[in-house]
Amino acid sequence: MEIPTFSIEKAGDIAIVIPSPTAEKMAEDLMLTATDLVLDPLDKMKPSGLVFDLSEVDYVGSLFLGFLLRCHKRVKKHGCEVVIAGASPNARELLHLTGLDTLWPIYNDRKEAIAALNSD
Repeated sequence: MEIPTFSIEKAGDIAIVIPSPTAEKMAEDLMLTATDLVLDPLDKMKPSGLVFDLSEVDYVGSLFLGFLLRCHKRVKKHGCEVVIAGASPNARELLHLTGLDTLWPIYNDRKEAIAALNSD
């Protein structure tokens, strides 16, 4: 069974989490495992900002939103600001319908998101 990966990159003291295109189709148990695999390095990094770069996924369902919320809750303990970058029209619509677009600023791309986090 293939487990989709999440890449984590750094830009200064900002962490960027990039889900693979197949992340939107992960089963619940794999998504929970992926959450731990992403959060462990973020706990060690203690970034000042976190960008979820969604440019490689088209649709985000409830499991994926749960992943985003779990990550958000954990990094906020360290005072980390969380933003979304590169969300597709489908993902933007779901973030809007769930009201999560009021929790996380949404930027067109990673560069714009990083610039916004660095300006705070």
